[in-house]
Amino acid sequence: MLTMTHKQRGATLIEVMIAVLITVIGVLGAASLQLNSVKFNQLANTRSYATILSYDVIDRMRANRNQAIAGSYDIALADSAPKGNSVADIDLQDWLAEVGARLPAGDASITRNGSTFTVVIQWDESRVSETREANAGDTESFTFVTEL
Repeated sequence: MLTMTHKQRGATLIEVMIAVLITVIGVLGAASLQLNSVKFNQLANTRSYATILSYDVIDRMRANRNQAIAGSYDIALADSAPKGNSVADIDLQDWLAEVGARLPAGDASITRNGSTFTVVIQWDESRVSETREANAGDTESFTFVTEL
């Protein structure tokens, strides 16, 4: 009767190394998911601010409808806030300051066509340019159209 007394050597070490490799791959995948989650959450937060700021200025115009219809709230992109002391001027000063503070390189415009108003808010998203579509540029915008 033959008995085999060969002992296996090194098999446990290989199993451990494979288990460590699989664990490392899993941890790296989870870290990547977490980083993308944080990035896209920040983008969603920025878009939410743009929406809130659009509603804010429209509410200000509704409270001062006659001046809004008269064109006191009209402002182009890259224009500075008006320097006056009227309600419309103060509303635009406050609103543009919030746009600049809440959005990276934020800018905004308000255009009027009769009683229809278009609010455009733009901001810079160059920090996530590698995840944007090709030739999309670094500027994102939100457009809101309403009737007073």
